[in-house]
Amino acid sequence: MKKMYYPAVFHPEEDGGYSVHFPDLLGCVTEGDTMQEAIEMAEDALGIYLYTLKEDKEEIPAATNPADIKTEGRDFVSMVIYDEVEYLKRTDSHAVKKNCTIPAWLDTLARESNVNFSQLLQNAIKKELNIV
Repeated sequence: MKKMYYPAVFHPEEDGGYSVHFPDLLGCVTEGDTMQEAIEMAEDALGIYLYTLKEDKEEIPAATNPADIKTEGRDFVSMVIYDEVEYLKRTDSHAVKKNCTIPAWLDTLARESNVNFSQLLQNAIKKELNIV
């Protein structure tokens, strides 16, 4: 689970908003009424696109060097980040049930100490995956 960066071309619109497209990701486009909204929408569009590729087991294209992207007029290139962990935290935080097996003696001691098994398992998995 790593962070990925892709260049996005921002096109200022006549109404003050921005349209955004990713040259490396066919059909990955979005827009925003303000620069801040356009950046946030670009982050979401990138997340949806890359997450879908991963789920469909499709190859994730390499990002082009932003210096190699030609723009026209007032268009400009800006890098947009995809942080898979943060994206999943924001978009897929529903709970799922997992069954696990532990020795009875350990269960007894843990219950006597009021151990929250769900929280303990979450913390252990985060530690194993080096997720803060």
